[in-house]
Amino acid sequence: MIQDSERAYIHWLYQAMGMGNRRLFRELRQLATAEEIYEMARKGLLEEKLSGRYQKKVQKITASAISYDVIGEYERMTERGIEFTAVEEEGFPKKLATIPDAPSLIYYAGKLPDDQCKSVAVIGARECSEYGHRMAREFGKMLAEAGIQVISGMARGIDGIGQTAALRAGGYSLGVLGCGVDICYPSEHRTLYEQLLVQGGVCSEYPPGIEPRAVLFPPRNRIISGLCDAVLVIEAKERSGTLITVDMALEQGREVYALPGRTTDPLSRGCNRLIRQGAEIVVSPQDLLKELDPEFTKKETCEQQMFFMPDGMKGQLMQILDYQPKSMDVIHKTYEDTYNCYLAIPELCHELLQLCAMGYAGQIGGSYYVRKM
Repeated sequence: MIQDSERAYIHWLYQAMGMGNRRLFRELRQLATAEEIYEMARKGLLEEKLSGRYQKKVQKITASAISYDVIGEYERMTERGIEFTAVEEEGFPKKLATIPDAPSLIYYAGKLPDDQCKSVAVIGARECSEYGHRMAREFGKMLAEAGIQVISGMARGIDGIGQTAALRAGGYSLGVLGCGVDICYPSEHRTLYEQLLVQGGVCSEYPPGIEPRAVLFPPRNRIISGLCDAVLVIEAKERSGTLITVDMALEQGREVYALPGRTTDPLSRGCNRLIRQGAEIVVSPQDLLKELDPEFTKKETCEQQMFFMPDGMKGQLMQILDYQPKSMDVIHKTYEDTYNCYLAIPELCHELLQLCAMGYAGQIGGSYYVRKM
């Protein structure tokens, strides 16, 4: 257990070294306490204690020790609700501690996951389809209702949708960031970020103040999978950053599940490839819940109980609409061919716009429509 008086110096030492120095951080902490390292650095004695390969890093640490307000910076951080836990501490997530390249520290705001509860990473494409949007929402909601923690990267698309759905269902979700936990990225997820701080948490191996950079995101993916019992891929292109997380999950011995899609849909090719390579198929939240717990039984969700298909022409149009956009011309021709009747274009426009207003359909680009429920 780290003594309270030592925590401020550990925070200083960790951020003074910069990114990607887990080995040096471990060596320094084995050499002496962080406070003792600080005193050695201030006196210019640190370089004598380490081998020459760390010369530049030692110079950086020494320069930081001279100018850094150790106690003041630590107090300012904790006053903002930001804490950290080290890999050897009791509070460090146990699942994450078992991966080969576990981070030395995790900064967090809010709450870290409960080690006694199952966790699933819900991940996928940033530019997802309406189908992916709906499935991420359904999986996030039902996982939360079943008491399963939803872990993801707070990214646009599948990640954020699944996490938002989990929170709205009253569940726990954790956002793993590729920047400091004091930075909301992407900025349009401010509402999700603030809700995570209240109802779940955000975490990062990067110290507060570190801005998001492309190079920081692949390493954080190992933390997403490392915190979980299983990884669920909703949608992914064949060449996708999502698959980096999958590769890391497999190296860590985590189960990988994928939602199948159309072979012609670019956003499903990554999932379909994963299935060919041995990932488990899930086609509904119930499938995944049964995989996680064979004895699991789930009553119908409120959404399922309250959903009613419109009747009349609106119901017929719902049978024609798809999660892939269809043009007005295609919808019109399909309707007349299917139901063997004449349909005036103005009447079709009126019915489609009403479906959009009711939340059953969405309009794209003026003359294309998609099913939303």
